[in-house]
Amino acid sequence: MLRQSLSKTLASKKDMSMKWTSISLKELNDLIDTHYWCMESEEREFWNLVKIAPIKWQLDPWGRHGGGFFVVGVLGSKVIWYNDIEEGFNVSSYSDFGVIREYLCEQQELHFVIRRLRDEIKQKC
Repeated sequence: MLRQSLSKTLASKKDMSMKWTSISLKELNDLIDTHYWCMESEEREFWNLVKIAPIKWQLDPWGRHGGGFFVVGVLGSKVIWYNDIEEGFNVSSYSDFGVIREYLCEQQELHFVIRRLRDEIKQKC
């Protein structure tokens, strides 16, 4: 029963990933701008250090239909990217530039992702 339910869920996710329309660069920039103003000043400073101009990176098979997912920030071996299938920001690792290593669907707002990363770094210091 559980296996059958899991199979249906995975099939549904696969169907959804084949039907999604990638967010436009303008829509993404508007979304980033909205989240920027939700950040505290220290978070804005941190964001200004890690942000990059949005660029599509590959994440097979999920991103294949939309030409990849927009990466908006890089911090060491991690990228901040927007999952427009699930409509949220995520942090994933990478080893090869241009390729996101793992699919996540955290559906977080950017300012929460930035706060979490900043806090992780503060704890290590």
